[in-house]
Amino acid sequence: MSAGNIRLYSYWRSSAAYRVRIALNLKGLPFETMPVHLLQDGGQQHTPEFNDLNPQELVPVLMHGNRILRQSMSIIEYLDETWPTPPLMPATARERQRVRAIAQMIACDIHPLNNLRVLQFMDKTWNVPQAERDTWTRHWIKVGLDAVEDTLCDNPSTGDFCDGEQPTLADCCLVPQVFNAERFGVDMAPYRTIRRIVQNCLAMDEFKAARPENQPDAPAPGGN
Repeated sequence: MSAGNIRLYSYWRSSAAYRVRIALNLKGLPFETMPVHLLQDGGQQHTPEFNDLNPQELVPVLMHGNRILRQSMSIIEYLDETWPTPPLMPATARERQRVRAIAQMIACDIHPLNNLRVLQFMDKTWNVPQAERDTWTRHWIKVGLDAVEDTLCDNPSTGDFCDGEQPTLADCCLVPQVFNAERFGVDMAPYRTIRRIVQNCLAMDEFKAARPENQPDAPAPGGN
């Protein structure tokens, strides 16, 4: 299928959008970034115009022609099924299950607990101080990464990447989560395997181009 017109509604620091940028780059698919600033004007994701695209008022949203695609994990699987080369999933059912499990450990169990809307609720509804919100975030990232590291280390399926010698859906999820961990000051020293895999990923141009600081809506250093 032709790539046609692909637009990604994204926020430079959104880890979910970051996942999709990596997948698009790995597939070699050109796309236009449509910035949605999650903090300005009370959050541009809450505008009626964006609500029409995604009633959840979350990024990313991918437009492929007239198709509206939501939820980063399903967007990535759509890309992989529509443009199967290079594959983002392994060849066997057992290995595909392992890749999905690692990806969901991050996307379903770590990321939702340190998502912007959760932290904003803690701030605006419960008046939780910034230091305590940061402690909450670091705690749940660490709990999750402990499990991911244990899953990856010394496993014969782990190679240069989470599964084997080519990036998969799991790597698309891992790299943005490590970005978040470092942003919140999580000590990454204990995560030997994770750090090695992320280093391998970030050596690739496709991952470099997807980095938050390289996005068109990224602010000058020190901005939001």
